[in-house]
Amino acid sequence: MEFPETFKALSDPVRREILVMLKSGKKSAGEISKEFDMTGATISYHISQLKKAGLVLETKYKNFIYYEINVSVFEEVMLWFSQFRGNEDEKR
Repeated sequence: MEFPETFKALSDPVRREILVMLKSGKKSAGEISKEFDMTGATISYHISQLKKAGLVLETKYKNFIYYEINVSVFEEVMLWFSQFRGNEDEKR
């Protein structure tokens, strides 16, 4: 995982909203597009940025492509962030 790509992808509010939508499970690009007032090409761009960062996985089923959150990347980011939390002994 590349942190710069991940943070770049997370910096956009539309992409963050897509990730929140995917939290409830797999969705097709059409299902994602229904929630936004933008072109399919724009949604496709945002999804591709999320895929490039490894935040989203795609699976094909018949004529559809479904997108879902790649939990392992989120776990890695959270693990990295946790190093800044410190422990109780350090706070005293």
